Amino acid sequence: MKRMGLIGGTGLDHWGEPVRAHELTSDYGQPSSVLAEYDVEGLQIFFLPRHGTRHTIPPHAVNYRANIDLLRQMDVDAVLAVNAVGGIASHYSPGALVIPDQLIDYTWGRNHSFSMGADDDLQHVEFTHPFSANLSTKLAAAANRAGVEIAAHACLAVTQGPRLETAAEVRRLGRDGCDLVGMTTMPEAALAREAGLDYACLCVVANRAAGLDSELPSMEAIEVTLTGAMLNVRKLLTTLFEELSDGR
Repeated sequence: MKRMGLIGGTGLDHWGEPVRAHELTSDYGQPSSVLAEYDVEGLQIFFLPRHGTRHTIPPHAVNYRANIDLLRQMDVDAVLAVNAVGGIASHYSPGALVIPDQLIDYTWGRNHSFSMGADDDLQHVEFTHPFSANLSTKLAAAANRAGVEIAAHACLAVTQGPRLETAAEVRRLGRDGCDLVGMTTMPEAALAREAGLDYACLCVVANRAAGLDSELPSMEAIEVTLTGAMLNVRKLLTTLFEELSDGR
């Protein structure tokens, strides 16, 4: 692997000092930010903060098509997305890192495909397994080598946002078989599939979902949790990038 896209979510709005910035245009409108390029011993990393550099773009307003189009233009081999989520399953407590292998899309009104108009090439992409098993396996192996605890084989619910869910909605998601709930994986994952890009997701559990704890979720507590968890995320990703640069 020579080129990799990294999409940062809540808590990961920057990666470091880039070697260069790519201010590209897209036929699909304004992307979240310029692409910041990093070099890890020959592996080129192209970082894009999903919510913008100042975290001002809400989940339902992200231009997912433009963001994926930019990474496609850079001819990346794969895309790794970092997402802050709520934990539904009892074993996913705040601060946990999880690699989902399935999702259920509850969003609406988003531009969910590159095939939105009569003049667009119609794509019926195969989406049985929405995440790249190969990239997810490499991510899990890197976590093991970095000494970072991680879980896998979870189903992620993707809701509209930007509000958090009601307790009744969370109970419904649990009955549907969802272990986690977030707001940004769709249509991002499906667009990556349409663009021919391997895509995997690293979920950071920011809080227990609504109604599952005696205390109500608070943004202050979520921020504290994410600040600590992102230290492990950076350690894990640094290990992954070093290993990918070695051709593993």
